[in-house]
Amino acid sequence: MERVSSWMLVVMVMVMAVRAERNINRSGGVYWSTVEEEALAQTQTKARDDDTAVADLEADGGFSSLEGMLQWAVGHSDPVQLKETAQDVDKLSPTDLSNRQVEIKQLMDELKTPSDAQLMQVAINDLSNSSLSLEDRHRALEELLILVEPIDNANDLNKLGGLVVVIRELDHSDADTRKMAAWVLGKASQNNPIVQKQVLELGALSKLMKMVKSDFAEEATKALYAVSALIRNNVAGQELFYEEAGHLLLQNIMSESSIDIRLRRKAVFLLGDLAECQLENREKDELPFFSSRIFLKSVVDLTSSADLDLQEKALVALKNLLQLKTTEALIFKDFCGLDGALERLRQRLQDLMVEEEHRDYVMDVERLRSEVQQIFDRKLEKVATGLSGFGL
Repeated sequence: MERVSSWMLVVMVMVMAVRAERNINRSGGVYWSTVEEEALAQTQTKARDDDTAVADLEADGGFSSLEGMLQWAVGHSDPVQLKETAQDVDKLSPTDLSNRQVEIKQLMDELKTPSDAQLMQVAINDLSNSSLSLEDRHRALEELLILVEPIDNANDLNKLGGLVVVIRELDHSDADTRKMAAWVLGKASQNNPIVQKQVLELGALSKLMKMVKSDFAEEATKALYAVSALIRNNVAGQELFYEEAGHLLLQNIMSESSIDIRLRRKAVFLLGDLAECQLENREKDELPFFSSRIFLKSVVDLTSSADLDLQEKALVALKNLLQLKTTEALIFKDFCGLDGALERLRQRLQDLMVEEEHRDYVMDVERLRSEVQQIFDRKLEKVATGLSGFGL
């Protein structure tokens, strides 16, 4: 019965909120408003004589969310009365409880809770308002970030005019706004071919790649996240990425130790993903940069990083790169020094296994290192076999 009581308490405060709404706002319904509408309503509210109960309402008797409604109702409730009512709920018969549920359903219908599409439209309309404050602009983007997570909502974003609006925010003078816009695009594009195609056609990839070079680490990291989401398992996106010299972008990030560690992790993770995609499409010609000595060395050098997560991601990338037809075992050995790098990593992982806190994770990384070592050794054996066939 405790579950029932808690549930009924929530409903009770919602009922109180609806009644307050009826008393103060004679228009007859709860509504969700844009920032512009709220600002106008608040101006009108300040002019009223009765600013006691009304002052707590978010916009002329309306609530911008169910959460706001609940907060208002709880704040204006008598705790003793709520406790007594909860005790009364425990005594309700099944019939009374059923009747109460019908009443609650009618109240919920009356609340007219907006759909996700309606909430998305409100946020999009806010972003289209050129006079919107930075705080409200960030809030609108944060709301979209949550709303586009379900794939159906993400697919609706373009229909509502949201993609054009969000992509426009990539050019905003405020770095946090650009960061949030990139994050929304990445979230909407993730594992979603429909949105990937739409965003690519709107020309967002080149903008995002430029943002990856930003001195503001948060912006650069979210931009690379969006780039990864856009081109993951998307051949057209990957071709555009290569045309924009994306491989050099990744190489520069991996090679520069002063760059934010999060950005370096995302760069090598993306590389591993691209190499895996190449392996899955063996009928396609392998791209030249995969066999570039300098490029491959930038990956091998990551295994000497002090960051275990970065080392693990580098091993995943190396595992895939070693299996490509055009990568040469002797380049990995003589130019990149992969054999020595793997041995040094093995020794470091052994030392780390003494620490019980991270032992399981370290053992996983060691298994991956051993797998890379085996693939590398087999690749070297093929070279030795080939040379012996020529009598060398």
